[in-house]
Parts: sequence; C-alpha cells; structure tokens
Amino acid sequence: MKQLARRNIASVASYVPGKPIEETKRQLRLKEIIKLASNENPLGVSPKAKEAMKKAISGVNRYPDSLGFYLKEKLAEFLRVNTGNVVLGNGSDELIDIVIKTFVEEDENIITSDVTFLEYEIIAKVNNRKITRVPLKYFKYDLEAIKRKIDKKTKLIFIANPNNPTGTYVTKYEFEDFLRNIPSGVIVVLDEAYEAFIDVDDFPSGINYFRKHNVIALKTFSKAYGLAGLRIGYALANQEFCASMEKVRQPFNTNSLAQAGALAALDDKDFLRRTKENNADGKIYFYRQLSGLGLSYPSSVANFILVDVGKDGVTVFKEMLNYGVIVRDMKQYGLKNFIRVTVGTKKENERFIKILKKVLSKSEVIK
Repeated sequence: MKQLARRNIASVASYVPGKPIEETKRQLRLKEIIKLASNENPLGVSPKAKEAMKKAISGVNRYPDSLGFYLKEKLAEFLRVNTGNVVLGNGSDELIDIVIKTFVEEDENIITSDVTFLEYEIIAKVNNRKITRVPLKYFKYDLEAIKRKIDKKTKLIFIANPNNPTGTYVTKYEFEDFLRNIPSGVIVVLDEAYEAFIDVDDFPSGINYFRKHNVIALKTFSKAYGLAGLRIGYALANQEFCASMEKVRQPFNTNSLAQAGALAALDDKDFLRRTKENNADGKIYFYRQLSGLGLSYPSSVANFILVDVGKDGVTVFKEMLNYGVIVRDMKQYGLKNFIRVTVGTKKENERFIKILKKVLSKSEVIK
C-alpha cells in the first residue's frame, strides 16, 4: 500500500509512557503493584477536587465551557494576573503543540536540551519543524550553549525548569543572564510542571518574566495537584501571545470534570501542603538509601530522582517489574545506565529500596 502519511511522520519516535498498573498486573499476573514511574501524586486526588467532580458529573451531557471562564477567573485571582494572560490546555502536551503551531513558521527552528521532556522534540517533528538539541552540562540546561545556537531562524526555546528527567533547575541569576541580549524575535518557553515542589529561593518563576520579556510559562494540575488523569494545564503569557494561542486552541479542549476539579484543587491548600511534605521527606529517605548503596544521582527539586544504577537501566527496570515495582528506564532519553523513580508514600519508597537492593545484588550491578 502506498505510504499516505506525511513524509516527516516517518522520522517521529512515539512517546513511551510509564507502564500502566493494570497492564502490568495482567501481563505478569501480579496482585500488588506500586507505580513510581510517571511522577504522579502518590497521595491521590484532592478531596475538594473529588467532591467538585462528583457534582459536575450530572452535566457531562453538555459541552464544557469552551473558554473555561470560571477556572480562568480563579487562576487570575490566584496568580494575580489578568484572565487574558491565561490559556487553558489539555495538559502541558497540548499547550506545547499550541505554542509551536501558533508561533513557529515552516522555515523557523526550535532549540532545547538533548535530555529533557521528550514531547518538545516529538511535537516539533510532528509539526515538521526543525529542532536543535543542546547537551546538558552537569545534568543542567547549558543556557550559554543554547544562546550560542540561536540563529536568524530561531523562534522558540524550550526550557523545562525543573528539568525532567534530571530534577535539576536553572537559577534566577542564570536565567536572567540568559535573557539578556536574546533577539527580540525569540520566545522562551518555561515548562514549570514541577514548580509546586520547589523549595529553593533562587528559582526563576515564569510569572515574573512574561510581562517584560517574550516568555511563556506552562503549568499543570497533573503533578502536585494529583489530576493527571484529567489532563488539565494552562499557559501564562502576555495578552497578545494568548490571543493568538486562543485562535489555535481547539474549542472544548478542557472537559467539564477537569475544569471543576482544577477549580476546587486550587482551594485545597491542606492537600498541597501534605503533598509537598511527603515529597520532601521521601527525597531525604531516597538520598540516604541510594548513597548507602553507592549509587549516584543529581540533586532534585522535583518529585522524582534520576539514579545511575551502574548497568543497563532497562535490565534493572524489567527485573524490578517482576517484583511489582514500576520505575522508568531512561533508554528513550539516551541515559543507558539510569532509571528514574518518583517519590511515593513512605511504604512505597521503602518497597522500592528493598526491591532495588535485591535486584542490584542479584545482577551484580554494584559490588
């Protein structure tokens, strides 16, 4: 049969998500599974969000509010911005697609890191846009190297801050220095999916830059707010950028349950506090245990840790899977000897370390 898909689609490598719990149970015939692969919230869903979604169920026979009026109003109040500075999206993935379609001409290019969120490259290639990947430096975005790659055709720069999968971040000083002398035609996209976990003073939140610079900040309810299954996120940008993005955004792109859940989640400060405390405690435990095993890892400001297991990470991933522990191998990121583990509950974290010790001892990954 004649190939009818666009020619550029052949070069696209599909995104490989973390292995689902039910699929793992079915394939391996296991009853108990813990998933620490996709940076989800181990505490579940905000009780307030859950109640709001229950109330919204009766209205799902109707199309959702295409403009997301009430959620935008709430976000504007919460963030102290105007509603015209907010664009809602079906998760950050859709917002990445909207940004590329809105701003990048066919002959223009995009720059990002070589070890970062995979969707920047995948979505760029799907849209037939050229993307340049710059190596990390000490597991961090090398902003100076990225600046050197800017040419007359560069339109977008994607910076995941904190970065997935390394958990590292660029500081306020580094980012502000980077913004100096950036050409006026270049837009910097700060993907801040993990910002809610930040516990450092020198983090350059995008909300402080979009008014005076060509900066777009991407946010999500998937991580700290525990709404990953709803696919709801938003972009912050100047009103001109947002007006253009609204033209590209599909109508009804955020469903009514997602809007209701996100609205209520913003009010659940207790759930967010418990989430952050659990994450901080879990990272301390992981650091201590991993160091005791002689394993190295970059310090993380997110809700996951990248771990050098000293041998093929896919093998470690598969062996841990047999014990009912799902982590993320880093093969698709080009990090052969690494796995990424999400911070779970205390019980889940202890289970992970117990199985990791067993797997590493069995496979002689560490001596």
